[in-house]
Amino acid sequence: MISNNIIAGLFLLLFLNGCVQTTALLGPVYTLASTGNIYQASLSYGSNHAVEKITGKSPTENVQSLVNNKKKKLRKKKNRKSFLL
Repeated sequence: MISNNIIAGLFLLLFLNGCVQTTALLGPVYTLASTGNIYQASLSYGSNHAVEKITGKSPTENVQSLVNNKKKKLRKKKNRKSFLL
């Protein structure tokens, strides 16, 4: 038999997946729930807030922009090599 916890977890994963990036407290709440360490959770929230205040983007948006920039650079290098050959 499938446990109620697994069913609830799958439900939350499927239906609330789009809300994850916009929820600022999700990471620290998860950290607090999994480790029980309030200092680690507050450090996580504080660092996310500081990054957002300095860059104007959330940490997730910063990672996405870094990945996109690397992909663009790789495409340019590939296009240059194929043009020269």
